[in-house]
Amino acid sequence: MKEVGVKIWLVFAGCFCTGLLLFTLLYTGLGNSQPTVVPQQAEGSISEVAAAVSPSIVGINNFQQQGDVYDQISVESTGSGVIIDSEGHIVTNNHVIKGADRITVTLADGNEKEAQLIGADPQTDLALIKIQVDGKLSPIIFGDSEQLVVGQQVVAIGNPLGLRFARSVTAGIVSGLNRLLATEEGSAFRLIQTDAAINPGNSGGALVNLDGRLMGINTVKIVEAGFEGMGFSIPSNQVQKVIDQLKRHGKVIRPFLGIRILGEINGEQARHFSLPSRSGVVVEPVAKSPAAKAGIKSYDIIISIDNEDVATGLELQEKIANRKVGQSIEVKLLRLVGGDLSQAQVITVPVVLQEG
Repeated sequence: MKEVGVKIWLVFAGCFCTGLLLFTLLYTGLGNSQPTVVPQQAEGSISEVAAAVSPSIVGINNFQQQGDVYDQISVESTGSGVIIDSEGHIVTNNHVIKGADRITVTLADGNEKEAQLIGADPQTDLALIKIQVDGKLSPIIFGDSEQLVVGQQVVAIGNPLGLRFARSVTAGIVSGLNRLLATEEGSAFRLIQTDAAINPGNSGGALVNLDGRLMGINTVKIVEAGFEGMGFSIPSNQVQKVIDQLKRHGKVIRPFLGIRILGEINGEQARHFSLPSRSGVVVEPVAKSPAAKAGIKSYDIIISIDNEDVATGLELQEKIANRKVGQSIEVKLLRLVGGDLSQAQVITVPVVLQEG
């Protein structure tokens, strides 16, 4: 009887120890897995970027006098800007300061300063202003917008609806690159598309990566029923080129060919009329322009610049923009004979670009 009791006790003790061991292992395993449930670093990176970049973002007030001599009213509009150096230069959008009789800047510490317009470029919707420096500023650090990839996380910082919501932070991703939009002047240029919220007053604010580097200047969003999260920014590399010229010249000096774009020739049309080129841009010269002086005629089809093929109007604009004032270029074109595309002649015309 005693032997049976001992056996029962031994079985009970063994089960108890096994259960205790399993409980200890399970509890320890769960405890070790808990920190991986919430990735604290991902959340912290955006807050760190916001803290680092926000002092570089300013509010901009545009004051205009409207009406006649006897009935004038002061109209105020607001936007955002980004401090780019310790000398007090601030980049913003041209449409933020357009028509201003007076410009003021509100810094992150609440101080308000009068600003001087250094230069503006309506074609890229960029402007450069400057404030008097009497303290330490927090200029932003430029990044390389060519390194952006679709899906990369970005942060937008600006002043939607004015200074009441100064330095609001929104996060999103790069939704697209090289998106073509046209300015009020009709010039097309390439923009960064993002779903980070960009609202009225954000114009001129910063789009930064998670290293806090400036990747773009926020400029516009699509406001139509049924569309959400489609904002656009001017790439930082383009911004640097423009502000460099605004600093030196007060304007952007561009080479000028002097043509109006009438249309484009596609591959199907080229095959139908047996053209010697698969694509091209139909143009007409502006009176007394370099193109007119070189003998380019209405309805000529430009097919290459310096032996670089031209397929679209935007490509033509970009190839001219990459040249210099005073540079001679070779423009290869198709010229119609009696208005007949099938009888087009290939002609090469030298043109000296002027300042536009």
